[in-house]
Amino acid sequence: MSERSFPPANKRLGQNFLIDSNITRKIIATAELSSDDTVLEIGPGRGVLTDALSRAARRVVAVEIDPQLHRLLQERQPGWPNVEIMCGDALNYPLETLPNGTIVVANLPYYISTPLLFRLLEHRRRFPRLILMLQNEVADRLVAKAGSADYGVLSVMAQYAADITKVFRVSAQCFRPRPEVGSAVALLRTKQGTFLPPQEASSFTGLVKGAFAHRRKTLVNSLRDEGFDPHIVISALTDMGIPPTARAETLTLEQFTQLTGRLNR
Repeated sequence: MSERSFPPANKRLGQNFLIDSNITRKIIATAELSSDDTVLEIGPGRGVLTDALSRAARRVVAVEIDPQLHRLLQERQPGWPNVEIMCGDALNYPLETLPNGTIVVANLPYYISTPLLFRLLEHRRRFPRLILMLQNEVADRLVAKAGSADYGVLSVMAQYAADITKVFRVSAQCFRPRPEVGSAVALLRTKQGTFLPPQEASSFTGLVKGAFAHRRKTLVNSLRDEGFDPHIVISALTDMGIPPTARAETLTLEQFTQLTGRLNR
């Protein structure tokens, strides 16, 4: 199907369609797919990556929110006997219906990339790895280390759930229309075990969000403003050998998990 057959990109949905076959091959190679794999593709768009996935995996579930694109993709269904094209919002798609071991491959719409990423990571025991096209600055935040300007809530929460690699950057010229920002592909290998017992997981999330809620303040003051007892926080930090004047961006993932355990005790 020619490019002219498709409707123009929908700006409201943040549509930028991948057109570079070399990038498609690199994504497929990064995914390390076998002929037995099930793949969840989010945002198939005009089907360039879908076509390659259909040849590399046993089953592809492609979720497209745009009804017009969904209808046109369905017209290609006879050539993709192993592809299920679903019309819907990936934020609401019943991920629990997918088999354990499903690989996620997605060109995430930039305007919902963070909430969608968090939702996928909540179901990480179902997904051993995620290959995601993201805004370049989001990819930088995913892999950022403590002490860097990009390090924040997204860095800590994502690295708690997965080992993350920024695999390669993608030029704006690889899309139509060209996005105004740079892109990158990230590989997330999910951690099937966790540092904290389940009952402390929500406490960990609250702690991390509270720690970074006021970046210009010290960790103690930021947490105080979010309802934490500063005396208990100072005591826990002192026991860990961390000065009370420390800021959130200086704590490693391991220190955040350790602090969560101490505050819960």
